[in-house]
Amino acid sequence: MGNQAQAVFQPDPRRWKALALLCLANFMVIMDTSIIGVALPAIKDALGYTQASLQWVFNAYVIFFGGLLLLGGRLSDLFGQRRMFMWGFSILTLASLLAGVAWNEESLNVGRALQGIGSAMIAPSALTIVMMLFGGNPKELGKAFGFWGASAAAGGTAGVFLGGVITEWLSWQWTFLINIPVGLLVLLVSPVLLSKGMLRKGSVDLFGALSVTSALVLAVYGIVTAEQNGWNSNTTIWTLISAAVLFVLFLVVQKFKKEPLVPLRIFSVPNLAAGNIALIMLSGAWIPLWFFLNLYLQQVLRFNAFAGGLGLLPMTILIMVFMVLITGKMIAKFGIKANLVIGLIALGGSLLLFASNTPVDGTFVSNVLPASLLGALGMSLAYIPATMSAMSGAKPEEAGLASGIANTSYQIGSAIGLAAMVAIAAATTGSLTGTEQAVALNEGFHQAFFWSGIVAFVGALLALVFIQPPKQGDTKGPTAL
Repeated sequence: MGNQAQAVFQPDPRRWKALALLCLANFMVIMDTSIIGVALPAIKDALGYTQASLQWVFNAYVIFFGGLLLLGGRLSDLFGQRRMFMWGFSILTLASLLAGVAWNEESLNVGRALQGIGSAMIAPSALTIVMMLFGGNPKELGKAFGFWGASAAAGGTAGVFLGGVITEWLSWQWTFLINIPVGLLVLLVSPVLLSKGMLRKGSVDLFGALSVTSALVLAVYGIVTAEQNGWNSNTTIWTLISAAVLFVLFLVVQKFKKEPLVPLRIFSVPNLAAGNIALIMLSGAWIPLWFFLNLYLQQVLRFNAFAGGLGLLPMTILIMVFMVLITGKMIAKFGIKANLVIGLIALGGSLLLFASNTPVDGTFVSNVLPASLLGALGMSLAYIPATMSAMSGAKPEEAGLASGIANTSYQIGSAIGLAAMVAIAAATTGSLTGTEQAVALNEGFHQAFFWSGIVAFVGALLALVFIQPPKQGDTKGPTAL
């Protein structure tokens, strides 16, 4: 047993090269959620989408990505992290080819859904491998999470920037086709840099997988279509009720099943549940900030697509530099809890600045840059501690499950937060009949920024109350192979 433990904690000499590959994967997964934003008008004209159906270019990806993350995490535990990582990239690469050559809206929607399925296999496997490579060394783990968090932030903003560049200089098809050479490179290098990972004997809980996936898909579907159908419509109400019933049924079955998809005891691990709540609140505030800031730049300040993407670059640069060079040191000195709370407060403060200091005749330097940098600072401080809280206490054989739950929390928080803020913004703008369009839009954006800030502040309060400082010498969690 002692020899086995020693082998488990032996650092992998390829770990930093492997981390670069995993960060590239994370960058791609996050980028795929945002890169098509600027290209949507061109896609609409080329494939005959209506204004209402155009949302499915984005939603088809988000629904299947968010809905299948738990299953992806479980499969990575059972069949090996590297295998699921490569299967996911194979699906993502082929799906990107289908999306890039799409001939009508149905074929593009199918391609986007398949991209989401591939990403749902990649994300939990990649995060689990990061924990296994660096979990035995807390100092290295903090640095590794810095690169991981920076790659996610870079993917989100680079998607907007690259989407504008590619659409303007090439064509909308290349927002999808760009994934193919990267995917082939990842598939070629993965067997060289990544260990097979840890396998756990057991079976797949098919009923659990179907029920929770259906519940999550229905929940996300109901939320993202509520703006179009109406929150009080029968379609929205019954979709969300069905999702709730399926989720309750899933929990009941998990309690009594011998080999459940999600052993409920995992939520008794210190900080796991609180860390996931923090991720939900963080994404529920951060994604609306990014979304509405992009709209403010383009629809109120009249930036073009390229300039709008360029305006988001200072945030990305700050996040990348801070997460890679500073956040790990801040965590080592002040702890996970302090950084998480302060980060959420800074994010909330940024959103309140946007709510009160973004006029129709505003300027980038005075009204956008300071608040955006404060928000990026908050994200830089909060993201890594929230993710570590949601992952650090899991047993090595359940690391895939824990990462699946963490990724699911972030995606569901994103969908719920964005859908709610879009509804608030739309209701505010719609109530201002007879007002100049830019003014009405901006009032809606102000309300969305304000309530997103409240979400961040509530998240900070919950983290302050429920996140527990680790016990002295406690480094329990997935460790290096």
